[in-house]
Amino acid sequence: MQRQGSNGETAVNRVRAAGGLLLVAHLAFVAWFMLRPLDVPWVSAANLRPFATIRADLAMGPQEAFCAIAEGLLLLAPLGVLLPMAGGRLLVSPLLSLMRTVAAGALLSLAIELLQTGVPGQVVDVDSLLLNTVGVALAHLAVVPAARAALRRRAHTRSRAAALRRLEAVEESAQGLTPTIPRVGIAP
Repeated sequence: MQRQGSNGETAVNRVRAAGGLLLVAHLAFVAWFMLRPLDVPWVSAANLRPFATIRADLAMGPQEAFCAIAEGLLLLAPLGVLLPMAGGRLLVSPLLSLMRTVAAGALLSLAIELLQTGVPGQVVDVDSLLLNTVGVALAHLAVVPAARAALRRRAHTRSRAAALRRLEAVEESAQGLTPTIPRVGIAP
């Protein structure tokens, strides 16, 4: 059982705080980037057919397609790491963590796409929703399981070291002091 304020709990609180701060900063950047009005001479129609924009990007050539698809994948990809980091859990099912993170990323991407309907110059595109969600999933799979495993190993090593120190302290105190007999006063 951990005490309040122990090193392990302090570290978890620091990770949560850092994750929360980075999450807010990233979401502020995404909101600014995706919801700012653009001054353009014309706007294309909204794309509600899956993979239509991706096919059009691929038709433009490999370099342009790579840049367009990478932009869609990377925009919300940090959420795949920041959402679990802000949660601060070490002992959680990898599948449930992935599902929770991907669902939250998809909902945030959907909210951004819906908010874009009222922003001049911005167009709703279902393919950006798909690419953003895949980016969140890929970032989560690439970083979170390995990071959690490393943190669990580190916490396990620390708990074993603390248990050994407690055992040594108990052995030392059991052999160190000579027992004394309390003095009893004489009865009247």
